[in-house]
Amino acid sequence: MELVSLNSEPVFGEGDEYEDGGCSTAGNFDEPKSTRLGREFLLPMVGLEFESFDEAYDFYNVYAKGKGFGIRVSNSWFRSKRRERYRAKLSCSSAGFKKKSEANNPRPETRTGCPAMVIIRLVDAQRWRIVEAELDHNHSVSPESKCFYKSHKKMILAAKKAQPSEPVREVHTIKLYRTAVVDGLCKVDTRNERNAMDHSKHLILKEGDALAAYGYFCRMKLTNPNFFYLMDLDDEGHLKNLFWADARSRIAYNYFSDTIMIDTTSLTNKYEIPLISFVGINHHGESVLLGCGVLGDESVECFVWMFKSWLTCMMGKHPQVIVTDQSKPLHIAVSEVFPLARQCYCLSYIMLRVPEKLGGLNGFEVIKRRFSKAVFGSLTISEFETFWGEMISQHNLRENKWLQVLYEDRQRWAPVYLKDTSFLGMLPISEGEGTTPFFDGYVHKHTSLKEFLDKYDMVLQRKYLKEAMGDVESRNLASELKTRSTFELQLSKVYTKEMFEKCQIEVEGMHSCFNIKQVAKNGPILTLVVKQRQEAETNEKDVRHYEVLYETTQVEVRCICGFFNFKGYLCRHALSVLNHNGVEEIPSQYILRRWSKDYKRKFLLDSAISEDNPSQWHESLFRRSLQVVEEGAQSEDHYEAMMQEMNSLLTEVSLMDKNYTMCNS
Repeated sequence: MELVSLNSEPVFGEGDEYEDGGCSTAGNFDEPKSTRLGREFLLPMVGLEFESFDEAYDFYNVYAKGKGFGIRVSNSWFRSKRRERYRAKLSCSSAGFKKKSEANNPRPETRTGCPAMVIIRLVDAQRWRIVEAELDHNHSVSPESKCFYKSHKKMILAAKKAQPSEPVREVHTIKLYRTAVVDGLCKVDTRNERNAMDHSKHLILKEGDALAAYGYFCRMKLTNPNFFYLMDLDDEGHLKNLFWADARSRIAYNYFSDTIMIDTTSLTNKYEIPLISFVGINHHGESVLLGCGVLGDESVECFVWMFKSWLTCMMGKHPQVIVTDQSKPLHIAVSEVFPLARQCYCLSYIMLRVPEKLGGLNGFEVIKRRFSKAVFGSLTISEFETFWGEMISQHNLRENKWLQVLYEDRQRWAPVYLKDTSFLGMLPISEGEGTTPFFDGYVHKHTSLKEFLDKYDMVLQRKYLKEAMGDVESRNLASELKTRSTFELQLSKVYTKEMFEKCQIEVEGMHSCFNIKQVAKNGPILTLVVKQRQEAETNEKDVRHYEVLYETTQVEVRCICGFFNFKGYLCRHALSVLNHNGVEEIPSQYILRRWSKDYKRKFLLDSAISEDNPSQWHESLFRRSLQVVEEGAQSEDHYEAMMQEMNSLLTEVSLMDKNYTMCNS
């Protein structure tokens, strides 16, 4: 996990006392003006982690100096007689009140009982994490004061001692771990094979973009510790790449990590913001965001950094199928980071480029129809090869480089070659279908990073609200039945409203299938041909033949159209064969749980984790918390009940910590 260095030049504050020692200061470094962040953005926030207690102290001390107050260690917790500190409270020097003195002329009270503080805790016996933070003071703070507090004096003395022969320039480097959510995550190595002299690969941002991004991420970490982000900086501090994922995206990935799309529409269309999005399919068959990033350069190195960051955020869980653009660097990076995933090219991207790549050719409209016929009209590989060959030869396209590359890569994008891959609706299989970018309508050619972040929460909130409304409708409203088929009734009881309506189209479509005839038999495997009437452009009814295999002992069915893998539910041809053979319910292997109304509720039951293994405790707690969140969000009563129980549980755990400390002190 990357270490991000934040450099600042704090100013001096007023004098006060310093209690507790042991702080250290980092070395002095020159900071590039292009990446300097104002000290008002260096906020102590819940979730930040440090390599040592000293680094945590230094960070808060630098922040305090920038704001104009001193700090002290007001409380420490120790585990053993060896005085092994595992928890500490760093407070404003005005916190609490001094003990009353019995002297004749006691010193006046200077403290105000200020609540400003941070509480840090040792995690994994190696890192210190901010677990509580209070930024507000009950007294005025003045960064323009001419004298400084004792905590600041010690910081200056340490700097002088470290470099006595050079002028003291108080520039401190604080190393922060950006992800504090999951203990024990592996670190993302972003320094390998990096050319320190190459500055052409850093992000080109508008004025205010960098501060807007950092300010947004700080606010998110304060309000949501499960928010994750990583910054990729070069050796001179230039921002190269940026990745982030909010809590809901991280939770969604636990449910919908099977098939994902890496959306690079902004890169392909040369938008001002080089946005890359990780998108999945939820239980309503709609797109769900699984993380975002901005890319400094479309190189293998930058893509690898982005994918490793995303994989780290998602606790190392690999997807099964990845859909991407045809970009060569993108393909290489996916192969390196996700070697076991099936990588396919997005057919929607390819179809959108047909006018751009072929529009200038004579007879373009005819070429376009032949191209679509080869892609969407082929049921077998031999048909595809025939249709493609006819297009190439009849229009003299053998020298067309774009078509040459497409043909060489055909096994990654042509549906006829991908019938064994589960796409869950991400691959269009008929003309007119296509995938819509997740941020379509919100990101345009000249949208800046700052403008995008301003819209980001609104877009996600709308998507989440739509999903929540779909959940409520699916559970509470009965679906309208349009046929007397038992298949339709069965699906209406199980699937979400949106997915049922998609399946319903296939059930209704059974009326267009006729003359089902067995043409071969091999033991329990029957080969049947189903005829289907299809509406042609001339309004004439065309009849097409579909071959369907039916295994009688296991009640398995497979259609030559490959619809089940492409869409995640059975086609009308397969349903017709089942009905023809007297099967009254769709076999369970063709009822995907991921489309069901209660999929999220039952998710944990399908994901057993060994609770005897301490390394898996976090994963076990995290998955259990998903169920709490889902149940608590169902209604106001559920929400209040869950909040009350969680507050009681946190109080109980806190008391356990205090009792443990007292017993070992």
